[in-house]
Amino acid sequence: MISSPLLAAAAVPANAGLWGLFTQSFDVFTVLLLVGSLVAVAIIVRCMLDVRESRILPEVSINRITDLARAGREEDLRAFVRGDDSFPARVMREVLSSGRKDRNSIRETAEIAASDECSRWFRTIEPLNIIGNLGPLIGLAGTVWGMIIAFTSLGESGGQAGPSDLSLGISKALFHTLLGLTLAIPCLLVFGFYRSIVDRICTRAMVVCTQLVDLLPAEGTAGPVDAEPRAELKPAREKARV
Repeated sequence: MISSPLLAAAAVPANAGLWGLFTQSFDVFTVLLLVGSLVAVAIIVRCMLDVRESRILPEVSINRITDLARAGREEDLRAFVRGDDSFPARVMREVLSSGRKDRNSIRETAEIAASDECSRWFRTIEPLNIIGNLGPLIGLAGTVWGMIIAFTSLGESGGQAGPSDLSLGISKALFHTLLGLTLAIPCLLVFGFYRSIVDRICTRAMVVCTQLVDLLPAEGTAGPVDAEPRAELKPAREKARV
């Protein structure tokens, strides 16, 4: 007589690999996890292209703004920041369009604009955090659904269901859990990595913007007031709200 372990091994289907489990467990939860994976890949690619210091805080833009501000060429400065999308240019654009009056109001406008810019860059990577946290929850929902299928089969057979009758529901349950974790782990890793990068770059950008804003002439001054005490913009981690 063939032993029961050999019978169980002989009963395992040939397509019991990952692809076989995928096709067998394909349902609405699998579709949601696949869509989440595609969205996560698109966001990661965007982060690789955009979340860089050369993109957020390019030295060329900083030098150009510095030269124009020191030379007092306000019209040229306005034209440049309108066509530049870097962090300092966007802050200077808000300052120049605010109808500044005195040094304190200039700095306040710059602080608000810089805070908005920091929040904008943090929002760029925030979807990775959302997807990373939703992935296991969707996988858990699929796991519960698979267990419902398994116990339904057990109930319909009057408690006499064999392993083959329960295998579909159990495989669905475990495979959804696997997909959810596979989606969550890389998303959260990449989110943590780029969050530290954004925080570092935005903190430096705050300091740079403080220096650039102080080059602008204020009401009652003939030019930049370097001797006036500087109130540096607050760090990105304190001002940005994710």
